[in-house]
Amino acid sequence: MEIERLNIWKLGVELAKDVYVLTEKFPKKELYSLTDQIRRAAVSVPSNIAEGKGRSSAKDFINFLSVARGSLYELITQLYIAREIGYLTQEDFSTLQKRIEDLSHKIVAMTKYLRNNK
Repeated sequence: MEIERLNIWKLGVELAKDVYVLTEKFPKKELYSLTDQIRRAAVSVPSNIAEGKGRSSAKDFINFLSVARGSLYELITQLYIAREIGYLTQEDFSTLQKRIEDLSHKIVAMTKYLRNNK
């Protein structure tokens, strides 16, 4: 499938997968609250990249890339909260933060590319 060749989508899928594994360690009482929100935000990133890529115009793709980037901001906020309440180590937080920032920069670069090549 064409989407599988898109690096930002692959990075988003890997991030979501790793977030799922990491949140397995969270308390079970959080399963339907913070854990669920974190997982939804993480899955939203590659999902919106895929949906945007599947649309018929660069303008639509740019719009969905913006939503994906917004989900990254949501995710980092939720991870920050998880760290603050002791569900996440500083090391795990820092590792994910770096990956989120890197993916955010790549999404911005893709957005600029699409805007310049309409």
